[in-house]
Order: sequence, then structure tokens, then C-alpha cells
Amino acid sequence: MSDGVILAAKDLTKEFKGFFAVEGVNLQVRRGQIHALIGPNGAGKTTCFNLLTKFLPPTRGSITYKGEDITSMSPADIARLGLVRSFQISAVFPHLTAMENVRIALQRKRGDSFDFWRSQKVLSEFNDEARSLLNDVGLSEFENTNASDLSYGRKRALEIATTLALNPEMLLLDEPMAGMAQEDIERISALIKRISANRTILMVEHNLSVVASLSDTITVLARGKVLAEGNYATVSKDERVIEAYIGAGHG
Repeated sequence: MSDGVILAAKDLTKEFKGFFAVEGVNLQVRRGQIHALIGPNGAGKTTCFNLLTKFLPPTRGSITYKGEDITSMSPADIARLGLVRSFQISAVFPHLTAMENVRIALQRKRGDSFDFWRSQKVLSEFNDEARSLLNDVGLSEFENTNASDLSYGRKRALEIATTLALNPEMLLLDEPMAGMAQEDIERISALIKRISANRTILMVEHNLSVVASLSDTITVLARGKVLAEGNYATVSKDERVIEAYIGAGHG
């Protein structure tokens, strides 16, 4: 593995009964970058993302994280190594407050079980750190609000806060802007930019304006294979990329 590469895939392939959703993908994510995985509908980006985050086993190929082969590891195992995925659909406890959601994530990081019956004194030991994380994602004034009562964009911010509570070295974001209004897109874009200061981020994202403004490197998939890679200025002018998007729609 070359210097500066934190996550790499080699010949990554996923076959479903004769159909190759991902075929021979080689990918290198460099430490400290925001790396976007994009492509038209049916490109294989979601399958590739699920392979990288170990929610699907590959048919063949290998994945390494910080030089360690993680191909056979579980999502929980790689999370303990500092590689943490944030879900496309907001994964928070809807009937708990924002503070309680982050506090549970902090308990997980420290190896504690979800001890809802613990004394308030014990649980309050997590409050300062939880408040700091809520402040980081712009939710300070909503700490006592149930997650179910937050707007969609703020639910996504809370999800990122609970992910950050696990102290990931690398954060994998699955369509962080899906279903958001423009105001929320701007807020979450600024948040992603801010938290990338000391983390590596890999994201699947459909919103190309977000990809253009945030990404250092972009990998374009089409029909399960890498079509192009580079910064936005490079890939947006690539005739193969233009043809792929025009032919299949942005999706």
C-alpha cells in the first residue's frame, strides 16, 4: 500500500447469480481526504459501498484498512478499528432525546451495554461530551428534543453526532443529502467539511453540486466498474462520464 492510503480495494467483485453488480474495482482512499463515490443509476455504487463497509461479502477481491486485511471482518470489527458507517436512513432512537441518543453512542464506544436503568448520576458522566458533540453538529438548542420531533436535516445531523461519538478515524457516509431541503443540504455540507478536518471521509452522494464543493477525489462507477477518477474538474469533463450520465440519468 502506498504512503497516505488509508482504505484500499483490489479487484473488488460482487456477483449475484451471474450478474456482476461490482466487477474488478480498484480503489484507494487517501488519508485526510473527502472521497466521493458517484455514478448513474445501476452503476454499482451502493453495492460497492456495502462491500467496503462489510455489509456484503465480496465474491472476490480484497479490502485493506490502514494496511490490515479486513476482507473477512464484520462491520462491528471494523468499527472497533475506527472505520464507521453512517446510514442512509437516519439510524437514531426516535423516542429518546438528542442528548440520550448521543449518550448511548458514547456508552457503546466505552464498551458499556445500553444500561437504561443506570442511575442518573452514572449516565450524567457522559453529558459534557454529549453536549460537545451536539454543539459540533449545531444541535445544542435541541438536546432535550426527542429525535422524532427533529426536522429531517437535524435528524441526519444527530446521526452524524452519534457516529462521531464512536470516535471514527474514517467516516463512511451513505447519501448524506438524500431527501433534504436546500437549507439542510447547506448545513450538512458545512458540517461534513468541518468534521473532515481531522478525519477521512468516503461518501456515496447523488447531489453533484455537493460532490463538486466537498470532494478532493471522485471515483465514478458505471456498470459496476471504475469509469474515471480525479477531482471534479477532471471527471466532469470526461466524455465517458458525460455519456454515462446522459445515457442513464443522474439517479
